[in-house]
Amino acid sequence: MNRDGRVVIEKLPTGVPGLDAVLGGGIPQYSFNLIAGEPGAGKTTLAQQIAFENARPDVPAVYFTVLGEPPLKMLRYQQQFSFFDRARVGDAVKFVSLTDEVVKSGLEGVLEQIIREVEDTSPGIIVVDSFRTLISAVGVAPPSDTEMQAFTQRLALHLTAWQTTSFLVGEYREADMESNAVFTIADGILWMTQALDRNSVVRKLQVVKVRGQAQMPGLHTFRITGDGVRVFPRISYSLTERNRQAPRGRVSTGIPDLDEMMGGGIPAGDSVLLAGPTGTGKSMLATQFIAAGAAEREGGVLIVFEEHAKEYLARAEALGFGLSAMIDEGTLEVIYLRPLDLSPDETLHEIREAADRVGAQRVVIDSLSGFELALAPTFRLDFRESLYRLIGALTGSGITVLTTMELGQHDTGLRFTPNVISFLADDLLMLRYVEVDQSLRKVVGVAKMRGSQHAKDFREYDITAEGIRMRGRIEGFQGRISGAPQLTSEA
Repeated sequence: MNRDGRVVIEKLPTGVPGLDAVLGGGIPQYSFNLIAGEPGAGKTTLAQQIAFENARPDVPAVYFTVLGEPPLKMLRYQQQFSFFDRARVGDAVKFVSLTDEVVKSGLEGVLEQIIREVEDTSPGIIVVDSFRTLISAVGVAPPSDTEMQAFTQRLALHLTAWQTTSFLVGEYREADMESNAVFTIADGILWMTQALDRNSVVRKLQVVKVRGQAQMPGLHTFRITGDGVRVFPRISYSLTERNRQAPRGRVSTGIPDLDEMMGGGIPAGDSVLLAGPTGTGKSMLATQFIAAGAAEREGGVLIVFEEHAKEYLARAEALGFGLSAMIDEGTLEVIYLRPLDLSPDETLHEIREAADRVGAQRVVIDSLSGFELALAPTFRLDFRESLYRLIGALTGSGITVLTTMELGQHDTGLRFTPNVISFLADDLLMLRYVEVDQSLRKVVGVAKMRGSQHAKDFREYDITAEGIRMRGRIEGFQGRISGAPQLTSEA
């Protein structure tokens, strides 16, 4: 008990990256849990990952299997994961098949065998996989609802009385939550799904229920890799005032004349959106921004979507920006993300880990257009919300974020960004082409800066072998926003 007399419930680590945060700190010790979902969702992998994380020779894990295949076949595949330690099987982790007992003796025989095994080994972790298969395998006539509820209650009573943390693994549908007694009895429910959207498959996990602690609400994406299950907690943008960082001062873009246009540079901790058509130098400006941070001993993270990182770095080296040296010094990380089933939460996780490693104060995402294409289709529908949470989480940590966006140019008017996402940026730089004297020139304008004075005109710039160089105003013309300015009568 703690000082005010409350019982303190210990929490067991799951060994699953990201899952403890979603659960609110881990699995409550001695709790009775259900891991449910569709076939192929990853339930068995998750259960075994938790078992191997917590099992010890003096407090082992007992894994009961009720499958249409022998345990050796299941282990043959599960041991491909890095968490699986074959040397611990039979000692710290014991696998027991209940298949024969189910067919021969029914529910009573199953319960008796579970009791015998638990009393003989005194385990800290018990898993029954698959609990639903266990029920369907009982004889020709399945048990009634009353018999099932009685069996489930007796099993739960034994498991909690033994002071063991237990998991029942089963294939269920959402409709089963209303009619199946196991969902009421369980202290915790983990629901795993995999959804097919066009050609993309997205896996999601929800902590439906966990007694005694506040879990993280919502659906959280996860992947199954060679290391097992990895959960990416849903991005939270509601930072407390205590955790929110409010850096002061300005950071340089690496282009002095552009800094002057922005009133002295970018306010630290702002989100800057750089929008313009192809070939206007968005990636080059982003590279100069990162390199300028290195000159001030500021760590940076560069996320690339539209070209391979090696090509991106080679081009930067040709311009003399020295990003490779920054990587060698540990002040820059370049992340190349191009799978077509990304989630925003997974992207933020990669960025946060890299930012922590290098102490990043600057982050570049090049580009939002590539980012949108890399997302699984189910996340593209909520692209604006995803960006809002992603950028808010980064700037709330005091990081200055620069993003680029491909933008088609129109003959008339101003269109800052597609998808109406310009409101997400504190500052907006607009790159455009203009035709002057039958030649194509590039201009930049500061369209928006929150809480700061800035230049109101367009200024010409060149892309040179050393990067972007500002030239000045295009004098004597009107209608420059249209891209085809006309010579004024006074010129």
